[in-house]
Amino acid sequence: MNKAQLVEAIADKVGGRQQAAEAVDAVLDAIVRATVAGDRVSVTGFGSFEKVDRPARYARNPQTGERVRVKKTSVPRFRAGQGFKDLVSGSKKLPKNDVAVKKAPKGSLTGGASATVKKAAAKKAAPAKKASAAAKKTTARKTAVKKTTAAAKKTTAKKATAKKTSATAKTAAAKKTTAKKATAKKAPAKKATAKKAPAKKSAARTTTAKKATARKR
Repeated sequence: MNKAQLVEAIADKVGGRQQAAEAVDAVLDAIVRATVAGDRVSVTGFGSFEKVDRPARYARNPQTGERVRVKKTSVPRFRAGQGFKDLVSGSKKLPKNDVAVKKAPKGSLTGGASATVKKAAAKKAAPAKKASAAAKKTTARKTAVKKTTAAAKKTTAKKATAKKTSATAKTAAAKKTTAKKATAKKAPAKKATAKKAPAKKSAARTTTAKKATARKR
């Protein structure tokens, strides 16, 4: 029996083929999603579906006999319930006017498949919310770091400009000081030269006096 035949088998009981197809799809989807999420789906009288983790191991290739390493993986497992086993083995007979799977007692369907699906959805949503919150925090941190870096660059630029201005001012002041010193040193030299000039005149007078004395003799 394939899926289409299964739908046809229950179509009369659920009100039509379309309703039967939707019911089968909904049941299979709920079982698969819950099993993938790591939940155990148990149906009384029928069996249970669960996820089993297999560690890494070594196996042998059936064709060549070569030893092969098998990676760690997860597989779905179905375990038939005792009522299902009894019906298959023949220890119990199939009921003619009732369902083969044992009916659930009244009040036990409060937290059925829909609750399992909701739990699985909640588990998926929780990591997504955490990841979103972590992403927001990371973005905020990056923005803060960028702002801090920009502020540090501006401060460094201002300091560099201030240093350049200070260095320029010092250079200008040093040049002015050097010019003043050079001017101050040159001034006394001119005065000394001016003072020495009268000495030359006195020497000239002495020479003239000597010549006049010589003539008189």
